[in-house]
Amino acid sequence: MAKLTRDEFISALKEMTILEVKELVDAMKEEFGVDPSAVAVAAAPTQGAVEEGPSTKTVVLKNAGGNKIAVIKIIKEVTGLGLVEAKAIADNGGNLKENIPAEEADTLKTQLEEAGAEVELA
Repeated sequence: MAKLTRDEFISALKEMTILEVKELVDAMKEEFGVDPSAVAVAAAPTQGAVEEGPSTKTVVLKNAGGNKIAVIKIIKEVTGLGLVEAKAIADNGGNLKENIPAEEADTLKTQLEEAGAEVELA
């Protein structure tokens, strides 16, 4: 089996749903006996680094709006959740996707707003 580079691995992660990433983390815990989320340490910025703002964002659904069915369909599509879970998020609001690339978050926000939802990026 060919070894994946860091960039290839990250690219593959971007294509996964939240559920698939969770299953991957669980498999890593089982295989290596280590919780990958516990090992993550924020690196200190290097001297002279320019801060461009957060590179990841969290998409928060505030209100599904009047066209709730369209919003539920988008939620199902982007999260991989079932109908009941997607409807619960549409009804109650909350974090839709966490720590995703800023560009992906902006695209998702636009999709949801076009469907009539009220969305916030955190």
